Parts: sequence; structure tokens; C-alpha cells
Amino acid sequence: MNENTIEKIRAELASVLIGQKFGKIFTLSRFQLAIDFRLTDSKYFFVSVEPSAPRIYIIKRRIRDLEKQSKNSTSFVMFLRKRLANAVLEQFEKLENERILRLTFSARNDFGAAENYTLVVQLTGRSANLFLLDKNDFILEACRESFGAGQEIASKYAVPKRADARMPRPNNAEILSQAEHTDLSEALDFYYQNQEAEKVFQAKASQAQSKLKQEISKREKLVRKLNQDLENHGDAETWKRFGDLILANLATAKREGDKVFLNDFFDENVPTIEIGVDENASLTEAAEKFFKRYTKARNAQTELSKRLIDLHAQISDLKIQRENLEEAIAEKDESFLPEFTGEKPEKILTKSREKQTEKFKGARQYFSSEGFEILVGKGAKDNDYLTFRIAKASDLWFHAADYPGSHVVVKNPNRKEIPPKTLVEAAQIAAFFSHAKQQPKVAVHYTPKKFVNKPKGSSAGLVSLASFKTILVEPKMIDN
Repeated sequence: MNENTIEKIRAELASVLIGQKFGKIFTLSRFQLAIDFRLTDSKYFFVSVEPSAPRIYIIKRRIRDLEKQSKNSTSFVMFLRKRLANAVLEQFEKLENERILRLTFSARNDFGAAENYTLVVQLTGRSANLFLLDKNDFILEACRESFGAGQEIASKYAVPKRADARMPRPNNAEILSQAEHTDLSEALDFYYQNQEAEKVFQAKASQAQSKLKQEISKREKLVRKLNQDLENHGDAETWKRFGDLILANLATAKREGDKVFLNDFFDENVPTIEIGVDENASLTEAAEKFFKRYTKARNAQTELSKRLIDLHAQISDLKIQRENLEEAIAEKDESFLPEFTGEKPEKILTKSREKQTEKFKGARQYFSSEGFEILVGKGAKDNDYLTFRIAKASDLWFHAADYPGSHVVVKNPNRKEIPPKTLVEAAQIAAFFSHAKQQPKVAVHYTPKKFVNKPKGSSAGLVSLASFKTILVEPKMIDN
């Protein structure tokens, strides 16, 4: 907050707080407090000395929300309660040319004697702090640990020194516009809440992106390792061929140290070839070793190929999720993030599927040219929720054949026959939101939702179809 804004908000706060009693303190975070001055309309004095955004204004909150958000009281908060409980605010002033406010209170001690205290609100960036001073301006307690002349407990308070005292601070910064808000406090609260929400969203988005990147990288690393293992095992048919040739040349083979010269009967020209063997092993033993290598290589190729196919499918699905995530981030769709950040999404407490559809944000919504609602799942878990919680038995379900992709549902509340044009448009959307979107033509399976089943123990998004039809379409979006 700049000086102009601080001066204007000071005047606004002074007009409603002076003469009011200091009440309950809500510890919203270590450096953020909401103080009850017994104002009307659920209004509270808010102060933050977070170095990144120090600020003060009036907020309007339900007391249950403040209690829910409150953390354990810090030693500073407990000290404030002890000294300022029921104290009356008498003065609210700003130090000239400083982003510092002084709130002077008249209180009574345990013996009923009058005592004066000053709460200093220091909105000075990295040195932002709250101090409680006695009547002689000595610091009794501080919200944040601070150092320097006039900034330490038991010392007489002094404004913090600037990094370059010779440079005057500009005082012509614009005051935040109230726009459609009733007062500056409301405008500031709206502005900073949006900033906080954006900050939280970006942190969650970054965490989700990092997790997806890590999952993809982990699988790609495993793919490289498995391919290296396949390469190390060698070609199974080559080992078998060497073993067969040694046995076929037992009588005619020539040995020179660790080399054996054989006639290659698998070649119509029967050339002489050279094979490396253990010089201490007999030809029969050398052939046996080649056959063992053949068996190992063959088994490895079978098993590792299965794992590689599964890994490539997982990587393809993760890359689709990454595309969906980037789209969700661009659209500021926070409901899509818990799947990646590990947070539990908010439970949708509804009594009907219509309400579930309204609350569910894990699907994109489109309408066919004939007015049918088309829902497209955004991720694997969203696909499951869409198919098995939102879709009804009479709705039509679509998915690209043999490619990872989104579940697509055409809503059919009146149980009518889906027109051919809507069917084609839904199939085109299913093809578009799949890994086959770059193909010129894509086969898409479709079936009433009642024929879609979830195999026991299967991963998110995986289903089985009891019956289905297939349509060949061009992947594209419909014009809404």
C-alpha cells in the first residue's frame, strides 16, 4: 500500500473505529489478524504485516468463517489480549511521510488503574511489523522478530531506517479505485482476495505441472532402461542360430583361441563365418551357452515388450492429461487441480443428478446443432465421474477406439432416439479429445451408457463395453 492509499484508508477507519472497544482477535495466519471492534454488519478490522503485502482495512466476514480460518494464537496475540482487552481506541494517526500508523488506546489494568498503549502498524515492506508500545513509546512486544535501532523489544520505538535515506519516497502513487465498491475497504479487500486466490491457484497449478512432469519423466526413464535391457539381451534368433551352427559344425569347425570358424548353412552360399566363444569351453558347451542366451533373450523380449506397451500407453495418457491441465490452467479451472496435487476435492452434497451436473466442473460442455447437451471429461478421474455418476442409462457414451482419450456423453433426458447428425458431432468431439486427434479419420465406439462397465480394480478412466457400435469420423470441434 502506498502512502496516499494508507492516508485515505486511515481516515476511513478512524471515522468508524475511534471510540470503539478492542475485542476478540482472530489469528488468520502468523502475521494476519482480524480484530473485533464491535462494529455492525459483521465487520472486523483487518491488519496484515506479511512483507509481500502489508495492509489494513475493514473486512466483512461471518464469525463462523473467521473461527474456521483461525490458527493457534501466537505469543504476540496473547499479549495483546491481556493488555488491550476492552481498551478504547482514542487516536488513529499516520506518521508524516511514512507508511506507519499509530493507534492509541486507553485501557485499565487488573487494579482498575488507567493505562495508555500504542499499537504501531508498520506497513513498510520487508520491515513490516506490529508493535505494542507503553506510554513512553518503549516496545513491549512485536509480531515479527526484528532488529535495528528502535525496532527491538525493550528499546524506544523509532521508524525503521531506509536502505537509502537520501532518496525521497515518491508520494504521487495512485489510490486504488473504489469502482463499484461502497468504500475503499471493500475495494481493497476485493483486490487482495483476488491476489491471494491467484497466488494460491498458481501454486497449485505449478505443483500439478511438476507432478505430471515427474510422472512422465519417471516412465520415460523406465522406457529407456527397458530398451537398454532389451539391447543388452541381444537378438534371440541370432543366439539360436549360433548354437545351431556350432552343433552342425562339430566335426569341421576350426578353433583359434576364443574364435571358432564355421560354415553358415543358413546362407545359400555357405560362407565361413567367425563366432566368439570361451576358449576354455568345448564346442558343445559353447552351443549350450548360446541356447541359454537365446532363451533369456526370448523371454526378456516377451516380458519387456509387454511392459513397454503398457508404459507407452501410460505416457500417452499422461500427455493428454498434461494438455487438459494446461487448458484448465488457462481457463482458471481450479476444480481440475486436486487430481494432481493430492488434495481431496470438495464433496458435492447433492440430492439429484441434475444438481450433480451443475456442481461438476470436470467436464467441458457443448451443444449439438440439434440442441443435445454433450459433456466431455477432462481427466481420467473426471471420466469415471462423468460416466458412472453423471450419465444416465439412456444417455449415449462415446470414446475413440484403441486410443486414450476423453469419455464423451450425449445427455438424453427425454429418452429420444439420438439424431444421426448429433451422433456424428459427438463422435467427432470424442476423436478430437483423444490421442488420435491428428489422424485424418478415427474410429469411435458408441453405446448407451447402460452397456458401459467398470472392471473391478481397474485404473481411473478404464472401462469395458458389453455392446457397442463403431463410426468413422474426422476429429474436429463443433461450432457452438
